[in-house]
This record gives sequence, C-alpha cells and structure tokens, in this order.
Amino acid sequence: MDVLDQILPLVKKPARYAGGEWNAVHKEWSDVDLRVAFAFPDVYEVGMSYLGLQIFYEIVNRRVDTLMERVFAPWPDMEEKMREYGLPLFSLESRRPVRDFDVVAFTLQYEMSFTNVLNMLNLAGIPLKSTERDEKSPLVIAGGPCAFNPEPMAAFIDLFAIGEGEELITELLDSVRKGKQRALPRRDFLLEASRLPGVYAPGLYRVEYRTDAAVSTLKPAQEGVPARVTKRIVRDFDQAPFPRRPLVPSTEVVHDRIMLEVLRGCTRGCRFCQAGMLNRPVREKKPSTVLEQAAALVESTGYDEISLTSLSTSDYTPVSKVIKSLLDQHAQRGVGVSLPSLRVDNFSVELAKEVQRVRRSSLTFAPEAGTQRLRDVINKGVTEEDLLETTAAAFKEGWRAIKLYFMIGLPTETDVDLDGIVRLAKEVLDLGRKARVPRNRLRVTVSVSSFVPKAHTAFQWEPQETLAELKRKQDYLAVRLKERGLVFNYHDAGLSFMEAVFARGDRRLETVLIHALELGCKFDGWSEHFNLERWLEAFRLSGLEPAWYAGRRYDYEDPLPWDHINSGVSRRYLAEEHRRALSGVTTADCRTGDCPGCGLCPALEARPSLAGGL
Repeated sequence: MDVLDQILPLVKKPARYAGGEWNAVHKEWSDVDLRVAFAFPDVYEVGMSYLGLQIFYEIVNRRVDTLMERVFAPWPDMEEKMREYGLPLFSLESRRPVRDFDVVAFTLQYEMSFTNVLNMLNLAGIPLKSTERDEKSPLVIAGGPCAFNPEPMAAFIDLFAIGEGEELITELLDSVRKGKQRALPRRDFLLEASRLPGVYAPGLYRVEYRTDAAVSTLKPAQEGVPARVTKRIVRDFDQAPFPRRPLVPSTEVVHDRIMLEVLRGCTRGCRFCQAGMLNRPVREKKPSTVLEQAAALVESTGYDEISLTSLSTSDYTPVSKVIKSLLDQHAQRGVGVSLPSLRVDNFSVELAKEVQRVRRSSLTFAPEAGTQRLRDVINKGVTEEDLLETTAAAFKEGWRAIKLYFMIGLPTETDVDLDGIVRLAKEVLDLGRKARVPRNRLRVTVSVSSFVPKAHTAFQWEPQETLAELKRKQDYLAVRLKERGLVFNYHDAGLSFMEAVFARGDRRLETVLIHALELGCKFDGWSEHFNLERWLEAFRLSGLEPAWYAGRRYDYEDPLPWDHINSGVSRRYLAEEHRRALSGVTTADCRTGDCPGCGLCPALEARPSLAGGL
C-alpha cells in the first residue's frame, strides 16, 4: 500500500484524489516528449465543472508527443495529511509528483484563488517565485480571465497565455518541446516564447512607480520583447477542438451535466462586465455542429442533461431550432436541455417550456439594477416591463420559483436604486400571487453581489465603494426584503473588497500574497475559509493599504497596471463608454445596431490570420 492509499480513508471525499474516471487518458511517460499538469486552484468539484479543462485535456492528449494530467487544490483535511506523511502534490492520472512535469499550467478564473496557486506550488516543492526556479523546475504558465491583469501574480508565473488558448497551447507546447530538445537555458527560452503572439513573460519587463505610488511605466527590459501583448482569438470557432469523450467525474460536481458551448463572445456591452469585453467578437457554432457534438457527448458520458453554455445562450441565433432538435432526439431517453443564462428582453416562455420539457426548475433573470436610470448607466438593455411581463407569463405557465440577480455599489447608485430592487422583487412576488401559485410553493429569490471594477471595462477607472458602505446597503436591503415568499441572499462584502484589490492590483501585491499564505489564507472563495482580518494583516505586514487599490479613481490619462495587455477593445472606446454611462446614455448591441467602434473588428481585419469566420 502506497502513502496515498493510507491517506485516502482518513479524509472527506477521497474520490477527489483517486482518479480513474470514465474517459480519463493514461499515457506512458516514456512514450512522450512533454508532460503537462493542468492545475486548477480550487477543489475537484469546481475544477471538474470548468469546460476549459475538458477542452485542453482533449487538445494536449490528442497529440502523440505530449500528455496532460490533472491536479486540483487539496481540501485542508487532505493537505494536512499530505504534509504529515510527506506526500508532495500529485497528478490524478499517474499519481506522479507535480514537480516532475515539464509544464504546470494554471487557470486563473478568480482573483481569490491566487493563494491557492501559491499553496499548490509549495505543496509540489516548486519554488514560488519565477526567479528562484532553476533548469530542473517545471515551466509554470497561467491563463484565464485574471491573466488580463497579470501583475499581482507576475512574480510567480513564468509565462501568461493571454486570450483564447485552443491554438496558443499547441504553439506554446511546440516551443517548449523544441527548447527542451535544444537544452535552451531557461531565460533564453522565456525570451523566445515571449515572441509568440499572446504570450507574456513578466520577468522580461521592468516596472517604475510614480511618487504617489501608482504605476508609471511597465516596459520591456531588453530588446525583442513586445511592448504590448495582444490576446489570442480562435479564428474558426465552429471547427475549434471540442471533446467528444469528456471526463466524467467520479463524484458529484458543481455542474454535473454535459457542457456544450454554442456561442462565444457577447456584444451587449454591459459596462461592468469584463467577460463581455474579453470574449469579443461573437462567434457561433452551426446547428449541425451542435447536434453532432451533443449526440457524441450523450453516448460517451451517460449524463441526462445538456447545458448549452455561453455568456448569453438565449442570444444564440438558432437557439429555438437547436433546442427543439436536441429534445426530439434525446428526450425519449430522459435527457433534458438547460440554458444557464436567460435574458429578460429576449426571453420566450415558449422557449422555456420547450427547454424544461423533460424536467422543470426555477427561472433565473439578471436585471442587475433596480431602476431604469441605473440600468441605462450600466447599459443593461432590460426594462421593468420586460421583467414583469416575462415573470407574469412564467407564473401563469406553472413556474413557482423565480431568481433575480442584482448588483449593488454600481457607479452613481443611490438609495433610490436600492428601493427599486425592493419594489421590483415585491412586484414579481405579487404577480405570482395573482397567478394563484400556492403560497407554500411561491418563492422569489433576490441575490445581490457587490460591484467590482475590472480591467478592460468601461468602469475600470471607477473606484469600488467602501466596505462600510457596501455593508450598509446590504443591511438596507435585508430589512426591506423581509416578506413571506422572498428570499434574500448576498455575497460577503469583504470578499468583494479583496477581489477588487487584486482585480486592480500591481506587482507590489506579491508580498501581500506571500504573507497571506503564511497566515493561512486559502480557499477564500469559500465562506467558511475567508477571513478578512488575515488579509488585512497581510497588507499591514507588507506596508500597503488595500483601500488604495479598491477605492482609487483613475483619470483617463493615468497609466493602468494592465495597459501592456491588449484585449482588442480600444482604450478610447472604453473611455467613451464611461462618459456615456455617467450621462445615462445607452449604446446599442452592434449585432443589431450600428457599430459603436470598440476597435476590435478593424484590428482583426488588419491581421490576415484572423480574418474570416468571425
């Protein structure tokens, strides 16, 4: 019996670490030139719900010269036993130490997972800082939305992959394999890799700060390094690699269903939404592609639900036709279809009835703000009439539970906007009563999150409201939403505060992350583990003030810590959108209205390799 077999009976949910799942790929190490560990900095149940893992697992393992295995952040009970027994962080497929891989590839989906990345490196026996690694250390790379402001993690990551990775991962691994064959020194390899489009090597750049502590410049430290790194975009989304035999978890996970991406990108232009900016342009799969992939996934997984995923699946042009076809083909086997996101303004009750033909659940909508004035500020193309008409129709058709998502702390928000949230929630509840939904079944859930200003959005110059004010607004709503049938949920304001700090942070935060890890900050996205006082102590030890990062208002001319990362959307466009927001002027969706001039399309047209298919 090896050490792992001794440990597993001593921890909760040993299936997290056992491996051996259906459709897992096992390759002989001696048969490949390059070995990659895909590292997800959260627990198994979250990581196995991430579609990107499945996509990269397919791409890398399809190559004959490369293997990819998985590793997730061990839950604290498992970490305790690993350290007690001297067991280093290991992969699920072969149980080999992560430090033995050539590449360790992290995905950065959430700022509050940064300490998990550091803890995983520590558990693996890999030096935390890039400058401390030698030729025997794995190459540590990272991608994902948080890579669009990579600076807080710059000291710990050798290379960042900026943008969509389906093509970039292949080019990068080719470069790693050739560098390994040539025994290229580490720094020489980083310089060579930095010339790949979409690759950022933070160690090859120098940062200078102004007297007020803000970033002054960030520029290459040597010749041949690009001054700006432009995100990668998959040219032909319809033909992009997609797994037809995905991994099937051996225990229940967050999204325990088939995840089938049908649409990438969004042009709605919500001014707070980073994903809407980063994932432009909009690209759709053909209906025939979706149906063929769905059939393969049903056969290879055994799931009874197909989730059509995207930022806004109801914007997928042939959504009604595809859903009907999917249900006609699979409903008789008990396989249903779900849409993870519905927009009130293009919602169809008939579509919802079709989607929930197999099983019916609650409906979820995101008005985001309580008044039309504030919805215009954030460019949320939803009216109160849309919401009320839709929910009234849904109640009449038999739905009993509606979920409404709002955001507080948005720029220009006042208590009048908070009152609007309360009024809307109660009006929706009243519509359920008028439709004679049984009182013991009628439920309207109001979920509220706090606004976090994000890089590459129209609100990147805006400060976050103070922690005290966010808490006051949560209390304000809690008092007013106490009524039978109403459920009020809200996110921890302290957690949103720290998220804003790292979303807007610079390289000096590396010391905060190290201190935070030493103080025990891990799994901060989980309410039972987040401890604001530990984080504040980490800032005190570092001599930095978190409110300076979260609450700073930038001028349009100010250098921003992420200016060297080019999302494709121009700074001029974002500044204009910010001005329009403060004036309460909306901007039409460019798929249905005039081009607002975000700058992405001309840039694509000027690059022949990306022209067409978009």
